[in-house]
Amino acid sequence: MLTRRALLEAGALVVGCGLVPIQPAHAQPIAGAQRSLALGEVDSFLALRADGTVVVYSGKVDLGTGHRIAMRQMVGEELGVGVERIELIEGDTALTPNQGPTAGSTGVMRGGVELRQAAATAREALIAAAAQQLQLPPEQLTLADGAVRAADGRSIGCSVLLGGRGFELKMNPKAPLKRPSQYVLVGRSLPRPDVPAKVTGRHVYVHDHVVPGMLHGRVLRPPAVGAKLLSVNEVSVARLPGVRVVRIADFVGVVSPDEWAAVRAARELELRWSDSAPLIGHAALVDWARSGPFVAEEVIASKGDAQRLAGLRDAADVLRASYAWPIQSHGSIGPSCAVADVRPDGGTVWTASQASHRFLNVFAALVELPRDKLRVVYLDGAGCYGMNGHDDAAADAVLLSKAVGRPVRVQWSRQDELGWDPKGPPQLLDMKATLTPEGRIDAWETDMWVPRATANLEWIPLLSPLAAGLRQPVGQSVGLVSQNGDPPYGANAVKVTAHWLGPAPLRPSNIRAPGKVANCFAVESFVDELAAKARMDPLAFRLRDTANPRGAEVIRRAGRMIGWQARPSPAATRGGGIARGRGMAYIHYKNNETYVAIAMEVEVDRKSGKIAVRRVCCAHDCGLMINPDAVRAQVEGSILQTLSRTLHEETTFDRSRVTSVDWVSYPLLNFTEVPRLEIELIDRREEPPLGAGEAASSPVPAALANAVFDATGVRLRSVPFTSAKLKALLA
Repeated sequence: MLTRRALLEAGALVVGCGLVPIQPAHAQPIAGAQRSLALGEVDSFLALRADGTVVVYSGKVDLGTGHRIAMRQMVGEELGVGVERIELIEGDTALTPNQGPTAGSTGVMRGGVELRQAAATAREALIAAAAQQLQLPPEQLTLADGAVRAADGRSIGCSVLLGGRGFELKMNPKAPLKRPSQYVLVGRSLPRPDVPAKVTGRHVYVHDHVVPGMLHGRVLRPPAVGAKLLSVNEVSVARLPGVRVVRIADFVGVVSPDEWAAVRAARELELRWSDSAPLIGHAALVDWARSGPFVAEEVIASKGDAQRLAGLRDAADVLRASYAWPIQSHGSIGPSCAVADVRPDGGTVWTASQASHRFLNVFAALVELPRDKLRVVYLDGAGCYGMNGHDDAAADAVLLSKAVGRPVRVQWSRQDELGWDPKGPPQLLDMKATLTPEGRIDAWETDMWVPRATANLEWIPLLSPLAAGLRQPVGQSVGLVSQNGDPPYGANAVKVTAHWLGPAPLRPSNIRAPGKVANCFAVESFVDELAAKARMDPLAFRLRDTANPRGAEVIRRAGRMIGWQARPSPAATRGGGIARGRGMAYIHYKNNETYVAIAMEVEVDRKSGKIAVRRVCCAHDCGLMINPDAVRAQVEGSILQTLSRTLHEETTFDRSRVTSVDWVSYPLLNFTEVPRLEIELIDRREEPPLGAGEAASSPVPAALANAVFDATGVRLRSVPFTSAKLKALLA
């Protein structure tokens, strides 16, 4: 049986990212591990080997965000250990504490901060113990390279101070962190340890994971959402080698020792399904949002002069606009995959889930095992930045493995991924506002319509358990999708109301910057419309009423980077076949986190309606940057992914099923469309670290819409900005 102590004594690290695959015969977890991994214990996060190397246990995982180097830097800084002497275990429910899902840009700002505080607590205790033995004041001692050292040359190894025990310390939230002037590791762009294997094709993703005796599985989905399975003709696949059919109510899957046989069986198995047409079709989303049914109405923000807000309804000079955001898929390049080995006495699930601890409860309930008999291990998968099909694939593998008593690997197809992954929900926002005689925002009101079952779900119902009629924990808490629905600029009165709708048309999920992308698109586009109404330069309009100095700084920087020339939009001269323009947008992410401003230059082909983004300039302030190069990579990825979502991506569906199930019907940004990216990262070492994984996504659609308006005088208010849509507006 694997234990954390045995792991350390053996000197071999089991890395959750898959560099050393875990292949236990019965995948038994550590006895009592769930009870011992308390967030208040230093030993839950850190262990020290006899040779002075450090093992870090992180409940947060690296989804391509650079956590594997950043976490090492944060711990190494406090313990005086180089990153090459730190090994990281992540997202393993038997070994790591439950720090919550890796979501909301909280990996470093919460998970990493917890690790760093644990390291600071350990450093303080080690120095205190050494001070007692050396009869010296603690301030005369330093911790470096696995030993506490005195100025007179004496030293005591940390392993000697621990005496073969763990730290046995409670976390001290007041243990002092090193000051920025003392930093050796934090703030440096150290290389990520996972990149060499990734670029040379040697990195083990969950798709590559193999366990002895493993079968390959596929799950067959109905031809229509909600259809019931009427019959299965197993004879239709009897000739295929080793194929076994598994049916549990409306859940049906196939397994085989040969992957191609499983693929063929999934295609050729004859099934009969009931008719079903429960959907509204994507063209009806706006009407659906306005008509309900509604489950609640919530005032998200209300401030300033209520009489001014009341006057909006009848004001003669009120400006009104509506903005729509579509349902979108995660569009992960690699379809979802998972491996499960479930036995009567225990089991292990290998998954790319962002929430391995959370789904431990779900998977344990599915197979009727106690939590301490099941283990969930994170392995890298295709990127998603929110819940795509990873957890569904894991549930598929769990059910099939239990049914056949063997390890099962489930690989989704492209059609599975785009057709059945949980989707980013639709959003509709109505804006109205008036200006003062001086051209400032007077009264502003936002009404947003969004499904209540949206981002920040406690549990997203999984497909296979639903089909199999099995119970799974389901619950929700809504909040994050309504953030950034108000202007980040001074106004005399502001009101934001969320009209919470019932069930979403398609199973909802959270996609990068959930809610905030659509809200910022509406708010910052509408701010641009107000600036145009006031005949003011859009940058000056924003800067004049930005009270937050960090916000003002990123706005100024983005303008300087792109060479902004002050004038109202749209441009005075817009003739010729190619129209050129510039636009910008700003966000204070979640109203209390990262500051981002983006400016863009675009070209629009008036004849075809095609938009070409030529240049993107981004000023980004996320406080203390642990690894600036990793932050830059996140900002670049945020911009490019959201350009794709803005220009191309929309999930289409009819009354029965999703119809955008390939790269033709669900296109992504291609390499020829990638613009020149210029990024300025503001280094604020005295500030706490904030999230960098999402914030830069949010201003992208509005900056693009504003640039198109500047070039053409045409306002795009619904995503995606397709050539056909813009061509029709230009006609």
